[in-house]
Amino acid sequence: MDKRKRNMRSGVIAQKVGMTRVFTEAGEHVPVTVLKMENVQVLAHRTDEKNGYTALQLGAGSRKPSRVTRAERGSFAVSKVEPKRKLAEFRVSPDNVIEVGAEITADHFVKGQHVDVTGTNQGKGFQGAMKRWNFSGLRATHGVSVTHRSHGSTGQRQDPGKVFKGKKMAGHMGNMRVTTLNLEVVDTDKDRGLVLVRGAVPGTKGGWVLVRDAVKRQLPKEAPKPGSFRKSEVVADAGAGQVEQKP
Repeated sequence: MDKRKRNMRSGVIAQKVGMTRVFTEAGEHVPVTVLKMENVQVLAHRTDEKNGYTALQLGAGSRKPSRVTRAERGSFAVSKVEPKRKLAEFRVSPDNVIEVGAEITADHFVKGQHVDVTGTNQGKGFQGAMKRWNFSGLRATHGVSVTHRSHGSTGQRQDPGKVFKGKKMAGHMGNMRVTTLNLEVVDTDKDRGLVLVRGAVPGTKGGWVLVRDAVKRQLPKEAPKPGSFRKSEVVADAGAGQVEQKP
């Protein structure tokens, strides 16, 4: 097995708060995106014996029990956690499995490490080829009238006589799943559940994103394994699907 896969830790689910800036000791300002981790708990395990792969199912946020289906309430009751708003799976190595019910904290990531952030970028609606694909457009003169911002020719002659699939043309822009690689973790706040990463991440304010260890960078030695988490004593009512958490 690849060494990187043997050390694969779980990612987390976070909510994009917005952008701000922080100052270094030298007085330089660093633009950062603030990500908030709210009640990120392990809901279930995926194992090689049962599912053919090893992964953790995580949930974040909270929902009213009356707003979830009976099947969902049953699965949350089995995990003995309160209903979650956002669910996601993260592949992990067998030695980095975290027990069900544990809450992953913001210091799961360490200052200076790099992460990959996945989210849904902002939708722009129907846009032309110049805005969508950065085309230069047609000439301003020499016979071009009215169609200065068009994308030009899209096909060929009789052979092959069609427009190939995937041709860059005008169409719906944005609202797609995007991953931004190698963002540096500037700082973390365990008490408030905040992770500050350098630069911008995809999505709107309040949108959900997935944060993982960067696949193209080495994991720092000081990064906790299998992760940084705290256990919470939970009492669940399987019939009603309601969960009470004790401090």
